[in-house]
Amino acid sequence: MTCPDKPGQLINWFVCTLCGPRVRKLWSSRRPRTRRNLLLGTACAIYLGFLVSQVGRASLQHRRATEKGSHQNRDTDEASFPELPLDGTLAPPESQGNGTTLQPNVVYITLRSKRSKPANIRGTVKPKRRKKYAMASPAPGQEGLDRPSLQLQEAVRRAADAELPAYVQGGNLAKAGERPWRLLPGVGVQGGGSDFQLPQARESNIRIYSERAPSWLSKEDIRKMRLLADGAVAGLQPVSPHSRAHLLVLQESASGSVPGCGPSPCGLVKQPLDMSEVFAFHLDRILGLNRTLPAVSRKSEFIQDGHPCPVILWDSSLSPTSNETHSSLKLTWGTYQQLLKWKCWQNGRVPKPEWGCTEVHHHEWSKVALFDFLLQIYNRLDTNCCGFRPQKEDACVQNGLRPKCDHQDSVALAHIVQRKHDPRHLVFIDNKGFFDRSEDNLNFKLLKGIKEFPESAVSVLKSQHLRQKLLQSLFLDKVYWESQGGRQGIEKLIDVIQQRAQILLTYISAHGAKVLPMNE
Repeated sequence: MTCPDKPGQLINWFVCTLCGPRVRKLWSSRRPRTRRNLLLGTACAIYLGFLVSQVGRASLQHRRATEKGSHQNRDTDEASFPELPLDGTLAPPESQGNGTTLQPNVVYITLRSKRSKPANIRGTVKPKRRKKYAMASPAPGQEGLDRPSLQLQEAVRRAADAELPAYVQGGNLAKAGERPWRLLPGVGVQGGGSDFQLPQARESNIRIYSERAPSWLSKEDIRKMRLLADGAVAGLQPVSPHSRAHLLVLQESASGSVPGCGPSPCGLVKQPLDMSEVFAFHLDRILGLNRTLPAVSRKSEFIQDGHPCPVILWDSSLSPTSNETHSSLKLTWGTYQQLLKWKCWQNGRVPKPEWGCTEVHHHEWSKVALFDFLLQIYNRLDTNCCGFRPQKEDACVQNGLRPKCDHQDSVALAHIVQRKHDPRHLVFIDNKGFFDRSEDNLNFKLLKGIKEFPESAVSVLKSQHLRQKLLQSLFLDKVYWESQGGRQGIEKLIDVIQQRAQILLTYISAHGAKVLPMNE
């Protein structure tokens, strides 16, 4: 006898095992049939009868279910559900000849979730795949070489495959929508003997992933930015014998001579704390002022111990400046306010000699005031920090100029520079801005006497596109972008400029200042 495996069958088997022999013994023994024995025997008999009735009913239900299932199987074969397989994947397990049982296949029905749309972040810079070019220049004495050697072509192809995605490697550039690599004459590959030497693969620090640069940056701006960021350094020399500032000589001068900034382009290297000059350059171009010199961030082992620092283009066409004010014009605050009243050279009007006008056009002061207010630059129009509460780190406090605010009319302006061939317009130099000025400590003295503002700049401030343009423009400078903490750090700087822009627009409206086109 085998032991049942189900709980109900186990109970029945246990009761029948105990009750059967006991009932037979009670009825066959000679013991007196007491009331207790009779009750026990009657209960066992009733339970046995109940079991017999249950077994018969279960057999009948099983037979009916079998007949009904056969009819349903035939109906299903004739009209099957179209989405369920008909190859037996839902059939019960089948036995094999070796005694093993085949498990049925499992059909998984999954519901594809609705794909959520990506967040549309305003001002997001979406880089595109950049067109790659290998730069090569012939060595001296190799001008007659028509094409590079096969080793160079193979090396360039391997370098291209290493930087491109897997589906583009192996000569599939045409399928990916890219033009194949081609060698261009230029700086970057130095020749020696009869073979070319490949330069170390280095990506440019000026990132342009679209077909063209932003519209507010000219081709000349991009060329100078690339020169400052990627140009080979031929020398490093001080600006003057007693100056701590240095100039980067970016190209070799005449052979056998000391590198200098004559025909060779140079960049003025500043301290890492002056990094805001790079932001100032991009803001100037976006506002349509075009008065600052190109500036980029650069880092090298022999410059500031490898820390990122701003490099500003050295322009030899600037007029000579004095050592005290670093200006090509000698102006005081009182004289400057008088010039604003006379509106020198506005609308082509020639000023009278008694007015004391300089060669600078009246609109230039409006551009200076707007630019300096947004960046809170005080070392041009407010060298003594009389219009705000300075900190101990400010130059006016370091030089002890703060107490000299009682006689402001005699305070000299600084960093007022012109070009030799264009004295009508100013060039904004030394544009170190300050982003830590709170709204209740802004320097409104910079706007004193200004009755007109440039239309190109005000339209940008009103257009709600300032943030997007600054993000796109600053993204070009890879070193600056990373030195400020990426997009999160850049966004904080832009927030400050936008708050000041709203304050400036409110000031223009409250004081009834005019907004005029100033593209003379």
